[in-house]
Amino acid sequence: MANKVKLDLVNVENREDRLGSIISWDGSASRLAELSKYEARAQKKNRACGGCGENAGGYCRIQEFDMPFNQQTMCSHSIVACQIGNITDCILIEHSPIGCSAIHPRFNMGYKIGLARRGKPIESIRIFSTNLLEEDMLFGAAEKLRRTIRDAYERFAPKAIFLSMSCSTAVIGEDIEGVGEELEEELGIPIVPMHCEGFRSKHWSTGFDISQHAVVRQIVNKNPENKQKDLINIVALWGTDYFTEMLKPLNLRVNYMIDMASFDELRQASEAAATATFCHTLGSYMATALEEEYGVPQINAPQPYGIAATDEWLRAVAKVVGKEGEIDAYIQSEHERIAPKLAELREKLQGIKGFVATGSSFAHAMAEVIRELGVQIDGSIVFHHDPVYDSGYENQDTLKHLVEHYGDIPNFTVSKTQQFQFSGLLKRVNPDFIIIRHNGLAPVAAKLGIPSFAMGDEHFPLGYDGIIRTGEALFEILARKKFGQVLKRHVKLPYTDWWLAQEDQFILAKHPEILDED
Repeated sequence: MANKVKLDLVNVENREDRLGSIISWDGSASRLAELSKYEARAQKKNRACGGCGENAGGYCRIQEFDMPFNQQTMCSHSIVACQIGNITDCILIEHSPIGCSAIHPRFNMGYKIGLARRGKPIESIRIFSTNLLEEDMLFGAAEKLRRTIRDAYERFAPKAIFLSMSCSTAVIGEDIEGVGEELEEELGIPIVPMHCEGFRSKHWSTGFDISQHAVVRQIVNKNPENKQKDLINIVALWGTDYFTEMLKPLNLRVNYMIDMASFDELRQASEAAATATFCHTLGSYMATALEEEYGVPQINAPQPYGIAATDEWLRAVAKVVGKEGEIDAYIQSEHERIAPKLAELREKLQGIKGFVATGSSFAHAMAEVIRELGVQIDGSIVFHHDPVYDSGYENQDTLKHLVEHYGDIPNFTVSKTQQFQFSGLLKRVNPDFIIIRHNGLAPVAAKLGIPSFAMGDEHFPLGYDGIIRTGEALFEILARKKFGQVLKRHVKLPYTDWWLAQEDQFILAKHPEILDED
């Protein structure tokens, strides 16, 4: 069977074409799991659809709403900046107008926080911009890119330089691959092109795949002669290093990728004993690439959130490294250790209703954690949905795992951080709090009197201790509820009464003619 990840190509196939990802849908979690047909989609990934006219991820595309506009979003170019820009001894050059770099102060703050969490020296991100002007758009800017590469090399002596394509340079057809090959020979370090123009994919998560593709294709050691049998790759974002503690009973070391990693840490990924991730949405592409290209097995298990999934994850890791006999006693002792505190938290949180609004499989994981705490959850938003992940492993079907182990979520919405929909989606379930990432939505909840847990540390709920950490944090969040009610009385949402009265938040997709009415 052909490889799922094609490292011989510079370009990465978009998620909507490769996996059938969608960004607008509404129903129940169980219905979406049913429509996803995860197992069948994985088996038929390279076969024809068979009659429906659209083939995505090897199976018929899930019918999604065609929204007439987006109120806000991110793009693949921006995601590449927050990934590749966070490699500690490499440089990213954005071949773009300077406006594409406007978000860098935020990324710089996240980078410094991430370094502190990992115990690494604090520094600023090293991202250059070629600062394209009008004349560059007319006459081309290849020479400007060459000069920027040379300047970056002279100033910082990086171990690799990455080049990112923007919408502007894609429109005029800049040859970043040709320039990269030329300067790679001149400077003697990897020069890595990435086609991540913002308009190429309808969801920003394709940017994660582009970043990981670039690293595995040109940075990872292609001839790993010596395997490190105690090294586990963890594909992650900025989060605190909780994985080291989780893997200590198996005497395993953690190799974090991509954020806050060095060139050498990325390079040794092909030498590891296995690859795992905090989120299959983000990590499946890289894990699959390393498995197919270098024989580094990925952990075929759910994500380690909640008791059942953490048990399965630890047993899967132990199996891969040949330490199956060493893990069951540890799992049992952890169950006993957290049981009193978990019972206390469940009693205190009885009758509380929560809401989760995060990325795809991370939302499934968070729903499991808060239901583990006895919190009711009637609604959730995922910012996109992947019907299947690149591995195709059934044990990584996180939505199915949520429904089968913790029950259905009746109001389960796919919506790409659309603020205008958020208020209506919250009102129909009336939660006591929300857990959210991409916290530009949090002010909407605040204006409705609902306190928000903006989870900037995405590793916070990991493992057995993560359940306890989350439960304790929820008490702090719920303590703000009175303030939220006061705020609600004094502020209003910036939408018309007509829109706020709508029960169906996808009415504009179903009846776009409304936008033409006076």
